[in-house]
Amino acid sequence: MLLAQIQETTAFIQQKTQNFQPEVGIILGTGLGGLIKEIEIAHMLEYQHIPNFPISTVESHSGKLIFGTMSGKKVVAMQGRFHYYEGYTMQQVTFPVRVMKFLGIKYLLVSNAAGGLNPSYQISDLMILNDHINLLPDNPLRGKNEDELGVRFPDMFETYHPELRKKALEIARKYQIRANEGVYVSVMGPNLETPAEYRFLRTIGADAVGMSTVPEAIVAVHMNLPVFAVSVITDLCYEGHLKKVSLADVIAAAQIAEPKLTLLMKELVASLN
Repeated sequence: MLLAQIQETTAFIQQKTQNFQPEVGIILGTGLGGLIKEIEIAHMLEYQHIPNFPISTVESHSGKLIFGTMSGKKVVAMQGRFHYYEGYTMQQVTFPVRVMKFLGIKYLLVSNAAGGLNPSYQISDLMILNDHINLLPDNPLRGKNEDELGVRFPDMFETYHPELRKKALEIARKYQIRANEGVYVSVMGPNLETPAEYRFLRTIGADAVGMSTVPEAIVAVHMNLPVFAVSVITDLCYEGHLKKVSLADVIAAAQIAEPKLTLLMKELVASLN
């Protein structure tokens, strides 16, 4: 069933994009859609017109699949992603990653907005994921395994590709961008966490907290697709800096960081073989 849906959607997109073959897939998180301006757009499809695609219900996620060229590479970018808290299954949340792999991508680059748990982090810093903790209540691989997609028990020892992380850190140093490596914890949401929950998440080893990215990373690893992920720290979630936060605050902090993230992504894409 899942494989048939992926094939149907892939065939539809190939027909609509004249068999455009992307090399890199990009997922843009909350308030981080500005990277689209750097893409020389060849084709643009709205999610609502793509068979089997969910539709983004979050105000800051516009819901378009964009094909074009950036930094000399053919890319496909999701302007708006899906979340478990929207009511979708994990298979629906990660379905676009499966489709992008079938379209031909060799790398997946993911961004998100996250709360900073590490006391050394500041608002609008970047955090390059070197690991994650999955506290979501379901897994996109639950159910019958499709052997054509990947193995039943994929190993998650190096979920986030070491070479991509190394390149990103070198780019950040070159352009004097504040960037750390850290552990991302994914929770269900949509509410933000209580002060006690923030303390708990820090105690178990997380540097930043969000509501996305981990399902996409699991599916990428399942399909043997190298994945890179980066968080923009949009609010501070540690003692002495906790305060009430609105979506507007999150988006404002993400927009301050957007030029840095855009530069990092552009340079990283240019470095890929």
